[in-house]
Amino acid sequence: MDLNLMTDLNAPHSMGTTIIGVTYNGGVVLGADSRTSTGMYVANRASDKITELTDNVYVCRSGSAADSQIVSDYVRYFLHQHTIQLGQPATVKVAANLVRLIAYGNKNMLQTGLIVGGWDKYEGGKIYGVPLGGTLIEQPFAIGGSGSSYLYGFFDQAWKEGMTKEEAEQLVVKSVSLAIARDGASGGVVRTVTINSEGVSRKFYPGDTLPLWHEELEAHTSLLDILNAPGPEPMNI
Repeated sequence: MDLNLMTDLNAPHSMGTTIIGVTYNGGVVLGADSRTSTGMYVANRASDKITELTDNVYVCRSGSAADSQIVSDYVRYFLHQHTIQLGQPATVKVAANLVRLIAYGNKNMLQTGLIVGGWDKYEGGKIYGVPLGGTLIEQPFAIGGSGSSYLYGFFDQAWKEGMTKEEAEQLVVKSVSLAIARDGASGGVVRTVTINSEGVSRKFYPGDTLPLWHEELEAHTSLLDILNAPGPEPMNI
């Protein structure tokens, strides 16, 4: 086999995504794109990066899909045991601390950044960021993944305290669509999860319904749509 090909296969691959968690007046909204990439190859264009840990706590996953999935599985198992022992759901802080313990204890082997968000009766809606290395940071909003590089300035301007649920959902969808427009490793559809005292609601936004930004092309289902599209009108001289 070609040695250069083997070198390419064994080389580190860039893994990109866009994940967001936002608090609002009454709960939290989590959002993510759906593209799973391995370097330049899109391995899955409709993956779900928002994973349930308990009925009231979810986690957004970025980085290595395998690493983030195994951390989520372990935390879900431990929280299930915790709920049985206490007889009530775990708080968001407990869930975030479990994520932090596993991420920090295995920081030399894991390549994943996570955002934990949820609602509990003691502290309401909470967002915690657990970046590479296993630090635990409570924030009013958190953004992660390769697409987050394009969003920090936007969030400084757009986020505000005391938003309504509708405002928070619109902010998350707009932010993910902005990242998709600029970041080649983010794409596909946008998924959101809203968690509050009433429970959990999921929403799905197909790629062709997202707003288009500067010089962004409209979504097409196939190359034939582009080839069969009418060309520009000829000039009359």
